[in-house]
This record gives sequence, C-alpha cells and structure tokens, in this order.
Amino acid sequence: MPNAIVTGATGILGREIVSELGKDPKTWPNVYALSRSKKEDYPFNVKHTHLDLQGDPKQMAKELEHVDAEYVFFTAYLAQDDEDDATKVNGDMLQNFITALKLTGAAKKIKRFILTTGGKQYGVHFGRPKNPMHESDHWLTNPSYPSNFYYRQQEILKKEAEEVGFEWAVTYPNDVIGVAKGNFMNLVSAIGIYATVCKELNQPLIWPGSPHFYTMFDSFTDSTLHAQFNTWAAFEPKAANNAFNVVNGDIESWQNLWPKVAAKFGLNVPDKMFNDKDLANEFGDDGLIMPLQEIPPISEFAKEAGLVGSPVNRQSYVHGKLDLSKWAQRNEVKVAWKKIAEREGLDREALEHATWGFLNFVLGRDFDLVISMSKARKAGWTGYRDSWESIEGALERLVGEKVVPAFK
Repeated sequence: MPNAIVTGATGILGREIVSELGKDPKTWPNVYALSRSKKEDYPFNVKHTHLDLQGDPKQMAKELEHVDAEYVFFTAYLAQDDEDDATKVNGDMLQNFITALKLTGAAKKIKRFILTTGGKQYGVHFGRPKNPMHESDHWLTNPSYPSNFYYRQQEILKKEAEEVGFEWAVTYPNDVIGVAKGNFMNLVSAIGIYATVCKELNQPLIWPGSPHFYTMFDSFTDSTLHAQFNTWAAFEPKAANNAFNVVNGDIESWQNLWPKVAAKFGLNVPDKMFNDKDLANEFGDDGLIMPLQEIPPISEFAKEAGLVGSPVNRQSYVHGKLDLSKWAQRNEVKVAWKKIAEREGLDREALEHATWGFLNFVLGRDFDLVISMSKARKAGWTGYRDSWESIEGALERLVGEKVVPAFK
C-alpha cells in the first residue's frame, strides 16, 4: 500500500486531493499534507507537516526528514502580479522541493509525481486561444509574451524524473469550482458574495462582466473531479509521462448559468440586461476595459489554420459592465455586507478578501474557452460533472464556511 505527499494541502485543489486520499485509508495508509498552516482536521491517515516551499532546500529537507511516499501530488501555487516573477517563484518552489526530497533520499522511492498546472498552459491569460484546446498544441513561444511558469515547472519535472527515475503526469484544470477553508481565490466565493449583497440592496442580479462573454462558452473544473482524476492518474499506466486537460466534460455558457445563480439567491435577471452601448463596450467610470497581450495566442496557429489576416488575431480585452474591484469598495456595499455578516454570523472579512480582480477576468473575457477531454477519454478516464451542479454545490458549501447565508 503506497504513501502519498500532497503539497499546497490547504488550497482549493490540494485540499480536495487530501480529502479524496483520506477517504481511502486501505489504499493510502499515510497521506502527508504539506502546507505552511493547518486549517482543518484530517482523517487518521492524513498527517499534516509544516512546509514553506519558498525555503531553502536544506531547511525543507530537515522538515521532510520522516516524510516519504511513492506518489507525490504537487498543487502548490503562489500568485504574483508579474508573470516573470511567477515563473521564478513557482519554478523555484518545485525545484527546491524535489531537491529537498533528493537530500532526504525520499526521491528514490517516488513512483509517480503528478503536477497541477492550469489553463494558462494555453495562454488564456494572454487573449483568445485556439479552440478547442488540445494537449498537443505547441507551447507559446512568441517573444512578446511574458514567461509562462507552467512551462518552466514542466521542464523541471521532466528533467528530474529522467535523472531520478520516476514517472510523471501533469493536469490542466481551468476556471476551478470549489471551496477551501479561508481561501477566497475562487470564482464561486466572489459570485456568492456579489449575489448576497445585491439581494440585501434589493437589486436584480446584473451581469457584471463582458456582454460578449455572457453568450460565449467556457470550460470549468470541479475541484472534487480534479482530485479523482489525480488518483486515477496515479495508477493508470496510460497516464504515465503525459499531460491531460481536466475539465468537467460539458461546455457551458453564462447565459445558461447566470439565471440559475439568480434563482438560487431568490433574485431576478433583468429581461433587458444589455443595450447597444454595452455591446459596443462603452462603459462609464464604474466599468472595466483592460487590454490583454497585443498578439493573442490564436495568432500562433493562424498560418496552419488559414487564419492569417483574420479578425480573430486582433488584441483581446477584458470588459466589464461593472468593475467588481471598485464595486466592493463602494460605501453602500460595505455597509450592506457588515449588516449581513452581523445578522447571519458570516465572515466579516470575506468581502475584502474575495478576489474581485480574478472574477473580473473570468467574467470579462471577449473570447470562448473550449477545452478538449479527448486525450483523457482515450486513456480510459470517464469522470464527468455538470458545471451548474458544481457551482450550486460550491455555493452550498460556502454556507458552512460562513461566506454566504443559508439558502431558504
């Protein structure tokens, strides 16, 4: 029976992997959950170990002296404002962690090392990607782009796997739906707070993002489904030394999801939410217009696809009818949240800690995101989630985390 190591154990994806392994002590008798802090109780087969992945490998080795496992699940991630900084910080964390395991001798025991990355693999943060996105799509090398830390991490992993002698796998989740205690880096927490305040102010649930993206398509990843994929990838022979997209398997649009969010909170969506001015992206002081990279990722595939000179190669933007970062600072919003938190016993700091800039980006893009699951299906993966059920389930879990009030 194998042991497992999970880094980033308190994050939205790491937490679910720990939970999934913790439910099966017969298969996983020892699960080492590594993070800088412990935020919840674990099953008896899960052992928390403090670890600062930004530390020196020798110091990490001391903290990992009694930790070894056949399977490693690396989900740790540290956000940075600058992409080049993100490449250095996150690449160094992975490299130093593996170096620490080599210093303790634990690296020799590893059979498979599974790295979690994400949709940035395809440059979705740069602008319009090639759709659908496939794992075989070449990496983006245009010198106008900032560095991509997922590329550096994968290069490190493959090099170390070859030198040490273990197998590897990489996952590419996108727009993750899930909940982690005290972790607001997820779109559902911010959506839930936004809807809660709209209800308190007796306002309809106005779509704050791009009028264009409202009817476009997105691919989501349920955090529990991603955890199940990781356990599948740990043992599946066809997963060895391969990277996989991991999304729910449906293709959704907010024109379908947003009215369901409204109904969940007992709110309405106005029947005339957009006008000609909105569709022209001419927003006032409360709106948002943010250019992405001048050359979108689709342009790197333009020649082979016959799209040279096509409008799809134009610069992409993040648009918003409402800049949520500014909205969260409005006095009426702060007063309303304070009232709600006191009345319902909610986390008073949730409004401030929610990642409004992240939600601006997720809802404000002016391009589709369609991610293929064909490679994983061909390898034998059959997991699937309905994205609305994922969102609704996450909203219900936020009630228990005291982020939104109980639904009536």
